[in-house]
Amino acid sequence: MPPTPAQATRTPSYVPAPAQAAGMPPALPAYAYAPGMPPAPSGYGQPYPPVFMPSPPQKKGKAWIVALAVVAAFFILSILGMNSCSNAFSSAFTSSASTDSADYLTQDAVAIINIDGTIQYDGSNSSPEGLKYQLDRAETNPHIKAVVLRINSGGGVATAGEEMALYVKQFSKPIVVSSASINASAAYEISSQADYIFTAKTTAIGSIGTAMSITDLSGLYEKLGIHIDDITSAESKDSSYGNRPLTEEERAYYQDMVNEINETFIKTVAEGRGMTVEEVRVLATGLTFTGMTGVQNGLADSIGTLEDAVVKAAELSYIQGGYTTVYLYSGTSLSMLDLLGILGSASSQQDVLGRLKELEGNGSFAN
Repeated sequence: MPPTPAQATRTPSYVPAPAQAAGMPPALPAYAYAPGMPPAPSGYGQPYPPVFMPSPPQKKGKAWIVALAVVAAFFILSILGMNSCSNAFSSAFTSSASTDSADYLTQDAVAIINIDGTIQYDGSNSSPEGLKYQLDRAETNPHIKAVVLRINSGGGVATAGEEMALYVKQFSKPIVVSSASINASAAYEISSQADYIFTAKTTAIGSIGTAMSITDLSGLYEKLGIHIDDITSAESKDSSYGNRPLTEEERAYYQDMVNEINETFIKTVAEGRGMTVEEVRVLATGLTFTGMTGVQNGLADSIGTLEDAVVKAAELSYIQGGYTTVYLYSGTSLSMLDLLGILGSASSQQDVLGRLKELEGNGSFAN
């Protein structure tokens, strides 16, 4: 009698038969059936076809840490990747000189340096090392008569901005700033040391001020059941770690530091723009102004484009006759392999979080 459709759909799993005892007749195959299924009825001939049960899942290791590193790398590089887009677009303004032609110039030129993105220590043109390298190239090249800083930055690390402002101040050839969509905070501190500042009408310019950000994660840790013990040599050593709230004394201490750093910011701008400290202090609200207001209050000189800035730079350097322009690009950037190497070298979850905090710069002063 053939099996009924319902019986034919039963799915057993194969279990090897026990070893045949010596002298015994061959044993029939033994079968185990899926949970809840009755054994095969007798008289049906062949039992149900066997199926192999899957192996138990292997225990997961720490692959999620690698996944976290990859996601973090993708997120950070997606932001950093915006710089390459602006660099590619800005190359349309170059004339006969190409990106790598600064060392092969045969006529007078105005060099253009893009400062795009966060002011920090990453080796790009938006860092002290990168900017100084490009300014040194322009300084020693007899054909480069002036420099235009094309700035599109909302600021960054206060110390990096301080150093870059000093390099601009010490540069012996004329420097003109061309402001793009934003020229604020540390980026404006750098700009204030230039000989002339152009801005668009809708540029966000200024934002003279200093901030320090400390994220208190203790409430989140408590909800997640995470307890962190910081073993320190002094009570306030872990004050910026984000594992506990600040005490009132620590908050006052950091406020004094912010005020002190901001005072140097104000004095730098006042010296660079030929204004009094009190005039700049009135403008040091931490807020940006439109380019139009920036020209009125003295933070910028004129409304103009990048081309206007190039013409002004040539004028200040007394170039006689024709000239060309050349972009000075940085060859240093953070690659996916570099970032994966940094995060991939972490040995634990805590190490990964520590590396990410380093990249974030938690607790640093920003202009």
